[in-house]
Amino acid sequence: MESYSNKVMEHFKNPRNVGEMENPDGIGHVGNPVCGDIMELYIKVKDNKIIDAKFKTFGCGAAIATSSMVTELVKGKTIEEALKVTNQAVVDALGGLPKVKLHCSVLAEQALQRAVDDYLKKTTGKGLGLPEEDADHHKSCENDLPEELK
Repeated sequence: MESYSNKVMEHFKNPRNVGEMENPDGIGHVGNPVCGDIMELYIKVKDNKIIDAKFKTFGCGAAIATSSMVTELVKGKTIEEALKVTNQAVVDALGGLPKVKLHCSVLAEQALQRAVDDYLKKTTGKGLGLPEEDADHHKSCENDLPEELK
């Protein structure tokens, strides 16, 4: 069994940027129906830069750690720079993840993309052109959020 890096354990035990954001500019909801992980990512944008990011995650330690790390990675970045943050960048910043937990980094990337998509739709009327079936899937995951995460 692969073990977690010290960085993953640190972000799991002491996650950064946890909580809801008042008046976010973009919200990304994603979930994985297989493992049950659900992430909600909030961004605040000023002058095309992400000035704050927060998250709420219902899931395993790796899901919490990847959510925490993605918020740290995007703060201070332009929207364009933030969209270049991949799941591999999250994995690398955490010092690796066990193979069976790599899907958590994918959820973190997807949550970020959804938050940016939401922001762009609100500000420009045009999003990223993410597949509609994914939007429907993520909307259904949003309905499955436990009360304490709503």
